Amino acid sequence: MISITKKMWRSLIAWGGLLAVLLVVGLLIWRGVLWFNMPSRRKYPVRGVDVSHYQGAVDWDVIASQGISFAFIKATEGSGSVDERFAENWENARKSEIYAGAYHFFSFDSPADTQADNFCSVVPVAEDSLPPVVDLELYRTDDLPDVEAVRENLRILLDRLREKYGKTPIIYTTNTCWERYLRDSDLEYTLWIRSILKPPSSHYSPPWEFWQYNPRGILDGCDGDEQFIDLNAFCGTGEEFLEKYG
Repeated sequence: MISITKKMWRSLIAWGGLLAVLLVVGLLIWRGVLWFNMPSRRKYPVRGVDVSHYQGAVDWDVIASQGISFAFIKATEGSGSVDERFAENWENARKSEIYAGAYHFFSFDSPADTQADNFCSVVPVAEDSLPPVVDLELYRTDDLPDVEAVRENLRILLDRLREKYGKTPIIYTTNTCWERYLRDSDLEYTLWIRSILKPPSSHYSPPWEFWQYNPRGILDGCDGDEQFIDLNAFCGTGEEFLEKYG
């Protein structure tokens, strides 16, 4: 028989305790209760969300009551898709105390002009809205689109949105996508970066202004099949946010 000494028991208990802690932490992260990087409210006091039809009917007054100041709402995708909840979200968010803006999911597979037509036909011009957003993500990993072709399409789309809404558009993207398509480009935009494991670095040009830090946030006020909501922060004070976007 194998004799288990006190030292071995202590080691087993320690490893068992560590495993239990890791399992609990993993479960809390999976359920959205904890996240890897929770920005300091002191450093990043202005918080926001981004939503689409996946969040279902949104009670924007309830969302605002949880310290949320701004929201980016999905409007369109590619050249022909319109989010089924956009009109409802746009109207109700603007009735609340939340600063609202609309975003377009960029397609690598359709012309920039028709994508701009789609967005501009759906999103009203409103002086008090946040700038229009282009969501630039690599939704396929094989046969990556040509860099110059993507930049030219982005240039057309950004110019159309700037002309229509009178504001510098925002690009939402990941570091990988920024490195491939935006780094060292001459495109004019405001940067909204996704960085879920750590705060965004200072190497971006232009410097980032919005940060999506948690894609698995939990807030009251949504009744959709998707239980999570994306959480974001503005890089600056409340006064700086109002000065630029208020």
